[in-house]
Amino acid sequence: MPRLLALDYGMKRTGVAATDDSQIIASGVGTVLTADLFDFLSDYLTKYKVEALVVGEPRRLNDEPTHATGLVHSFVEKFKKKFPDVPVHLEDERFTSKMASQSMLQMGLKKKDRRKKELVDEISAVLILQSFMESH
Repeated sequence: MPRLLALDYGMKRTGVAATDDSQIIASGVGTVLTADLFDFLSDYLTKYKVEALVVGEPRRLNDEPTHATGLVHSFVEKFKKKFPDVPVHLEDERFTSKMASQSMLQMGLKKKDRRKKELVDEISAVLILQSFMESH
């Protein structure tokens, strides 16, 4: 079975998560500079079969778009043109950064490690993927 790949898309860097081949476990893959994201995706999609891409969609509490929503939608359109065979799903990402920080605290990470934005982005991508898997 092909994997699911998830992104917590950001202006500077993007958190990446993926499932195992059985789509049971979501794990962090790491973070990628957003400027290098399409190169990373090209390599990843060459190495692994991916059933779908899940991208976190930023929304406000009242469900209105944020300043970043347009950036995510623009990325999705470019992705669909470059990789038309990979379906894309948008997943609500409200609270993922806060939940990621809370998860890091519960894991017992030191304050210095909890400040690493890269780790927050990666864990956020895992949470986005888990949310998608639970709802499908």
